Amino acid sequence: MLDAPEEGAWGVRLKAEYFDVIARAGFGSVRIPIRWSAHAEVTPPYRIDPAFLRRVDWAIRQALSRGLVAVIDVHHYAEMNLDPREHLPRLTSLWTQIAEHYRNWPNGLFFELLNEPEGKLTDERWSEIVPHLLRAVRESNARRMVVVGPAHQYAATSLDRLNLPENDPYLIASFHYYSPLRFTHQGADWVAGSEAWRGTSWEGSPEERRALTADFDRVAAWAARSNRPVYLSEFGAYQAADMDSRRRWTAAVAAEAARLGFVTAYWEFCSSFGAYDPQAGAWRQPLLRALMSTKPLLTSPRMLPRSA
Repeated sequence: MLDAPEEGAWGVRLKAEYFDVIARAGFGSVRIPIRWSAHAEVTPPYRIDPAFLRRVDWAIRQALSRGLVAVIDVHHYAEMNLDPREHLPRLTSLWTQIAEHYRNWPNGLFFELLNEPEGKLTDERWSEIVPHLLRAVRESNARRMVVVGPAHQYAATSLDRLNLPENDPYLIASFHYYSPLRFTHQGADWVAGSEAWRGTSWEGSPEERRALTADFDRVAAWAARSNRPVYLSEFGAYQAADMDSRRRWTAAVAAEAARLGFVTAYWEFCSSFGAYDPQAGAWRQPLLRALMSTKPLLTSPRMLPRSA
């Protein structure tokens, strides 16, 4: 909702009752995607609009006051993907401002550096930038938990090339999972050729489950080698897929994540992938049951910071 160019532009606005609904359902955290770049100056000092910052404050307080961990990211900064050299000073300034503003806020607020770097933010370029952004955050938030995902839109296969400073124990590695794409993104108008995928089901066959398990086992192996906790910060299936398949796939992904101790965030609350129907004011029960059947907690050992 705060990722839209302006809140409400995509048909949904934040409501206090949504945080109640999320907490009552048993979720332990909420990830809040934020398009900071649409609400900050385009020339130095790149000042964030104070009114927008107050709106973000409100959203975070709604989460924290209900016992939810709040994860805020820099979302949809497309210009950074197109020209990272030009936009790195602006992104650095955004994080310097965000970090300073929230320096004394509760530990239940987590930062996420940049959602799904791609394009000219290659593995190599992103690995150079991560320590730079972390320095901007650590100047005012030495022990804040920070989420970092790899290039190629948080592809699990790029985790090996993610550069996380060894001397920073307050980092969580993230990845996103939308496989098989022909199922999860069928009919999605922003994905070329996806209309032809309509009608693709996910039956949970032995072959499909083996592929899912293999993908997650590779992430777990990387986590063990790297001694890093893992956060599956996006997974979901678009509304064009049939609900029975969405339920089976969602339950299977959630179960694999729970098996390996990965904390999860479903994409997303109440839009085109949504588990909640804002018109009906009710959860889509097949998806809610799939999500809540197994759920690791943020107190899982894999989510605790390493000893320094």
